[in-house]
Amino acid sequence: MTRIRIRLLSSIIVLATAFCLMGCNKKVAKSTPPPAPPLPPAAPTATLAVTPDVIQQGQNTTLTWETQNAKEITITGLGTVPASGSRSVTPGSSTTYTLDAKGPGGTQEASARVTVNPVVAAKPPAESEQDLFARNVHDLYFDFNKANIRPDETTIAQSDGQFLAQHPDIKILVEGHCDDRGSEEYNLALGVSRAEALKQTLAKDGVNTAQVKTISYGKEKPFCTTDDEQCWQENRRDHLVYQP
Repeated sequence: MTRIRIRLLSSIIVLATAFCLMGCNKKVAKSTPPPAPPLPPAAPTATLAVTPDVIQQGQNTTLTWETQNAKEITITGLGTVPASGSRSVTPGSSTTYTLDAKGPGGTQEASARVTVNPVVAAKPPAESEQDLFARNVHDLYFDFNKANIRPDETTIAQSDGQFLAQHPDIKILVEGHCDDRGSEEYNLALGVSRAEALKQTLAKDGVNTAQVKTISYGKEKPFCTTDDEQCWQENRRDHLVYQP
């Protein structure tokens, strides 16, 4: 009886071992991981530069840009531009240029500023006293054998006087001239009378007589040498000369 029990127990152990080995050899089903989510679109990148960034008004400068991952690129003042490039511009005043790069991944901005210095006009050189004199003081003309200031010449005499009164440092020489008719002595005396007549008129307009010297050339230094009335009229004059 004991042997039978031992044999029965041995059979049970063998069967149990076999079942255990059969269970261990079964394949376990592998689990499949879920697919990875798609990567988001790359964000745009953008650079913008201006060279040179300081110019004079009227000069050119160059914008240079580069972008990536963008489908629409615009620059203020230029409109739509390619993904990269350069453009010459002539801004009239200081300007900030802004680049907008738009793509599936978003928007990116870049900016560059150019300073435009206005052109400063050079100041004209200050006018010298002699230049002022030449521009503002004019000769006077006389009638034949006359030394008084003609009515149609009084405006010129007054203008000369106002200028000289306002510029007391300017000194002048009034030359009395005549046409070539008459004797040399007569014309010298007439030239003196004409020069002195203007000096007195200038004094009445406030000109210091120390500013004015007179001399007579009579008919010695004519301005015109043709024997006709037009030429004689040119020679009957008070010629005002700047004195340095």
